[in-house]
Amino acid sequence: MSVLPAMRMLPSPDLAKAMSAEGLRLMFPLAALHAALWPFLWVVVWSLDLPFAVTSLPSHWHAQEMLVGSFGGALLGFLTSALPEWTDTRRVSGRTLFLLAGLWALARILGLLALENAWIIGLIFDQAWILFLLAYALRLSWTNKSTDLLGFILFVTAFAAAAAMLRIAMALKLYDLSESAIRILGFALLGLLGLALARITVPVTNLILDPTEKTSPYRPHPGRIHLSAGLAMLVILAEAATLSDAVRGYLMIAAGAAFLDRVAEGFVGREGLSFELGGLWLSSALAGTGLLVCGLSLIGLPLPWLGGLHLALMGGLGLGVLQVLSIAGLLHTGQPLRFSKTTRMAILLLVLSVLLRVLPEFAPSLFLPIGAYSLTSALFSLSFLLWAKAYIPLLWSPETVDQERC
Repeated sequence: MSVLPAMRMLPSPDLAKAMSAEGLRLMFPLAALHAALWPFLWVVVWSLDLPFAVTSLPSHWHAQEMLVGSFGGALLGFLTSALPEWTDTRRVSGRTLFLLAGLWALARILGLLALENAWIIGLIFDQAWILFLLAYALRLSWTNKSTDLLGFILFVTAFAAAAAMLRIAMALKLYDLSESAIRILGFALLGLLGLALARITVPVTNLILDPTEKTSPYRPHPGRIHLSAGLAMLVILAEAATLSDAVRGYLMIAAGAAFLDRVAEGFVGREGLSFELGGLWLSSALAGTGLLVCGLSLIGLPLPWLGGLHLALMGGLGLGVLQVLSIAGLLHTGQPLRFSKTTRMAILLLVLSVLLRVLPEFAPSLFLPIGAYSLTSALFSLSFLLWAKAYIPLLWSPETVDQERC
């Protein structure tokens, strides 16, 4: 008798097939729900007093769960869908995908409660799915005898190393090393963002300019394609080599300028102001501005480092992730590339949450209602909840499995 209720909790075969047809169908909703719930619980419910954190810092748990958790989950969904699409190979699906999602999810539960004594288990769980991504990209690159995926391989390698370093440093109470690992994690994700935008922006822009797909009126500037990602890798190498603040600062300024240069990709007429395209170049603008602030702070200007970091990661990276979730969610379910009102509201709320998060860093005397972080956390969570409301019915519908437009 006890088996029957458990069986009823399992998804139906059709639902399970739809959920695991490709990586983004399963991981995008899970990553969005994680981004919506974890920060809200930490800030609004627990007031950053994490249940089992004794010697570790709540800010380090927060960074780990946002970068490795929320954004890492989106990365898992993106690469397991995009890499086979780019290489014309079979997708990761079914039980393998559920296993990867399970490893990711178990690590997130440990992170939610800040279970310090289980750090080795969390390390194993996270490294398992990250190293799978790395091995998967290497295999596709080898079998296709191509270097097109080399950039992704390098950044995933840096991401894996930094994620492991952060777990170990937190366990050993090496706070400075934890901070360095967090920075490398963020820069690795920004580099991956630069690579993803280089591949996504062109077809999306052409689809917006000509929905019939008969012409390709937009051509990118060749020097802009991988410049931001390349400079982000130089920042990672400088951070790993513990170079001086001045060296790292100037490299961050250069990387920030490269991301700001990508804003020109939105200069395609009034269509560039649409949510579908505007969110892409605004993501680059926020990432670039944040890196500039961080770089200028390191070389001695009186600018808030933490404010710049949140502009780059919460703003640039966060908006970039939300855009990818929204665009791919439509194209991979056979929908026209037009955001709904719910999706547009989600984007606006995310941008507003970023502005409210960084304003106190630039204007410490500024008063915000219900605290400096509570309102920000609530708006950020609501943005991803709205996305989940709009897209989970599409992504988990058996009727949309064979309707992909990519």
